[in-house]
Amino acid sequence: MKQIDILIIGAGISGSVLAERYASIGKKVLIIEKRNHIAGNCYDFIDENNILVSKYGAHLFHTNEEAVWKYVNQFSEWYPWEHKVMARVDDKMVPIPVNITTVNELFSTNITSEQEMKNWLEENRIPFENPANGEEAVLNRVGNVLYEKMFKHYTKKQWDKYPAELDASVLNRIPVRYNYDDRYFSDTFQALPKGGYTQLFENIVKNPNIEILLETDYFDVKEEYTGYEKLFYTGPVDRFFDFKHSLTEKLEYRSINFVSDTIDAPFFQENSVINYPGTEVDFTRIIEYKHFGNQKSDKTTIVREFTVDEGEPYYPVPNPRNEEIYKKYKAEAEKLLDVHFVGRLANYKYFNMDQAFKNALDLFDSLEKNATITYKTAG
Repeated sequence: MKQIDILIIGAGISGSVLAERYASIGKKVLIIEKRNHIAGNCYDFIDENNILVSKYGAHLFHTNEEAVWKYVNQFSEWYPWEHKVMARVDDKMVPIPVNITTVNELFSTNITSEQEMKNWLEENRIPFENPANGEEAVLNRVGNVLYEKMFKHYTKKQWDKYPAELDASVLNRIPVRYNYDDRYFSDTFQALPKGGYTQLFENIVKNPNIEILLETDYFDVKEEYTGYEKLFYTGPVDRFFDFKHSLTEKLEYRSINFVSDTIDAPFFQENSVINYPGTEVDFTRIIEYKHFGNQKSDKTTIVREFTVDEGEPYYPVPNPRNEEIYKKYKAEAEKLLDVHFVGRLANYKYFNMDQAFKNALDLFDSLEKNATITYKTAG
């Protein structure tokens, strides 16, 4: 058996970054990935309509972290992309996050300034000094009518829980704008990789010190791999411990059912992403990938997203019950030497893409403080 210094479970953001960093200091790295591809949930490919589509939903890179931006630019060229999301509410198309245009469209107001927008929100919000859950978080920011129209039922479809059943942090992530800014994010760096995310990850793990074993479940072969210096695990934390604390109450995850359709027309909708926050449909949004990167095709591909309980775990469900169960697993994890849990599923915590990159980079730096680290240039 080949020498393995570093064993990594999962070829998504966390696993790939750690593999690249350790390979750059001369370590022999093995990545074990149960799927038949690298790049994790960022995986994209060219479909039958010659359109670059993401298998697991749209991924929009945005960050204020210069170190993260510098890191990803080693492995791909990027083009600017300021993401915008629209929502169909009361048969109208309005921007998300809530901004002046959203309020004017839905309530026939004539707000024209930031101060007028702040005044409108202040008149409509229901104050909570320390919101205890997602419902209070939204009411505290936008009030009851917008909560009912845009947040309550969308949250139920996405999480199978109403906002009152979720931590305030889940809904606090959604920004509210006092101006006409209709960008979904306001970060300094907003871009997409030219050629897609799969090629980005191919470049990240392109090192002779990295070996990748696809279509392999680590738990089926773990007895075959011993003697490594460190193991990094990026999968569901409860799976690592054989669900020992979940025999009666399992950690909850949400999955997504992606339903793709070919439309025999140049475009299906006016925007890349349109959310459906109401109860008239049971999907959460429709993504039309052709909008990304100004792609050309006679036809178009749309994907409806249905959030479900069963299937590949994508999102931890943050609420007090799950947090208590996770704490038991975290205590188990902290007892292990040279085994590190990294990423969204292993830490049972939602991370944006840039946070996942940063956490992996920070973990490497904390473990290898004295290592001689090399960087390269894209291309």
